[in-house]
Amino acid sequence: MSKMKKNTGMNFHLSIPKPHEQYLHIDCNFDVNQEQIEICLPSWRPGRYEIANFAKNIRGLKVFNEKNQLVPFVKNSKDSWLIDAGKSKSLSVKYQYYSNELNAGSTYVSDDLLYVNPVNCFIYTNESLDHLIEIDLDIHEEWNIATSLKVFGKKLTANSFDELFDSPFICSDSLLKKSYRVKGILFNIWFNELKDVPWDKLIHDFERFTARQIEDFGEFPSKEFHFLIHTPPFKAYHGVEHLNSTVIALGPAYDVFKRLYSELLGVSSHELYHVWNVKSIRPSAMRPYDFRNENYSKLGYIYEGITTYMGDLYLLKSGIFNISDYLKELQVQFQRHFDNTARFYTSVADSSYDTWLDGYVQGAPGRKLSIYVEGCLLAFVADYLLRKNTKNKYGIEEVMRRLYYSTEVGKEGCKETDYQNLLESVSGVSFQSFFDNYINGSHSYEPILQDALAYFGLEMNLLDSKLISENALGIKLRPIQSKYVIQSLSMGSPADMCGLCIGDEIIAVNNIKLEGNLEQWLGYFNIQDIRLTIARAQKMIEKKIPVVHRTFYPKYQLNVLKEKSPAQLKALQSWICDGSL
Repeated sequence: MSKMKKNTGMNFHLSIPKPHEQYLHIDCNFDVNQEQIEICLPSWRPGRYEIANFAKNIRGLKVFNEKNQLVPFVKNSKDSWLIDAGKSKSLSVKYQYYSNELNAGSTYVSDDLLYVNPVNCFIYTNESLDHLIEIDLDIHEEWNIATSLKVFGKKLTANSFDELFDSPFICSDSLLKKSYRVKGILFNIWFNELKDVPWDKLIHDFERFTARQIEDFGEFPSKEFHFLIHTPPFKAYHGVEHLNSTVIALGPAYDVFKRLYSELLGVSSHELYHVWNVKSIRPSAMRPYDFRNENYSKLGYIYEGITTYMGDLYLLKSGIFNISDYLKELQVQFQRHFDNTARFYTSVADSSYDTWLDGYVQGAPGRKLSIYVEGCLLAFVADYLLRKNTKNKYGIEEVMRRLYYSTEVGKEGCKETDYQNLLESVSGVSFQSFFDNYINGSHSYEPILQDALAYFGLEMNLLDSKLISENALGIKLRPIQSKYVIQSLSMGSPADMCGLCIGDEIIAVNNIKLEGNLEQWLGYFNIQDIRLTIARAQKMIEKKIPVVHRTFYPKYQLNVLKEKSPAQLKALQSWICDGSL
């Protein structure tokens, strides 16, 4: 084990003396040679491009010197403290971190689990960023540890805070593990709190998408990789990428290998692809990461959008999905795009920048796009344009491979011009209008999506929604118990024309109070004679629904054309390679 470097390295001691309180107790020790020391806590975490304010979870921070004397300090920002170290030779910073949220990017403690994402809760100093960190775990002797960090008994080590902040760990006596190798790389799959894992099928499927991704890139950026998978008893779907591991939360546990199995494969393939795309091909704005401030980037359509597209596509290319399975996943992205009115107002590049404003919640109606959805669709279009202009010789895989091996991108980080230049270099045509109109503009995607579908012998069909509230009134609702709250509405719809708004709660139809039966009453009455009673800002309002002779919120369905031209068949086969039709 490397020797800790004096005056720079840090040692952390973690314990959970009262698990029911859900506070992780942290004691950080380090040598000092300055009279004033600033300690900091990250204000966000990679993989979630919004300010997180982790410091809000800290309680009881105190500082002691080597003589166990209290050392004064002041808080000089929302997540940093200035310590008056004086003549102290070493400091011990003790604090407690509230750990009550279990997802793929959080920290959580309970009677039977210690799950730590260090970027949430480990303090650091600028002087210690590039030096050894040791972590002593005060945990039950029978607990196992799942992590990509070096493990020595109950001690973990990291060579820098960049490595530490990218290396979560799970401690539990309920961990299950199996491993597989691809191209000499060891891949470890860990499950926490899951019974009856069908390991043979799971390993077979993971090997296939792993091998296909490595084949296209030519190498794997890490020497070893860990899938750390939580399977809670509640509904969960979340994954976070790291260079040497990923954390996935998927539940409820009883459905992981039933209805959620395709989701497990999809999120696992997605997060593995991130090892190349964002952990290696990193935007210039995030090289290096600035953990104290926003890392604004307009490239979300690359690091999340292309990953969303390729994560599922590799399940098709490796033969795990057939074409019908894959199109069911792709049509979800179509649906989300066309249901979002923000596509008329903003670009995916600007929406990437604005994730730092309000994160991943809906926010103001129609204000922003999803970098996952829009980026996925534009990756599909870029893939089509590449294949069309190279006579199916190259697709987007070739562009991403070249980005990965680009010396400049590796040193300086990826810029929009790097991506555009490679698209043009590989295809031999200009992509300027593609970037002007779709990446940085708000032109309608429908024409280019239709072109891409037709090229591969696919078609998009529009079906009427089975919900009267959607197809006739033009509203999407968020059921809360027996309440109906308007979540979104279509422009020009009857709901829009009569002045309904997002947040309205529908109370009654034609003076009949609703009890979880809105659709039934809408179907009972003539749609031309509907009056809704709504609650808005504690006021009861009645609205007469006007008649509009068209439908709204259609359902988008993607299918393979029954009759395909030879060119379409060739393009489709090239696109899915050895995937199954």
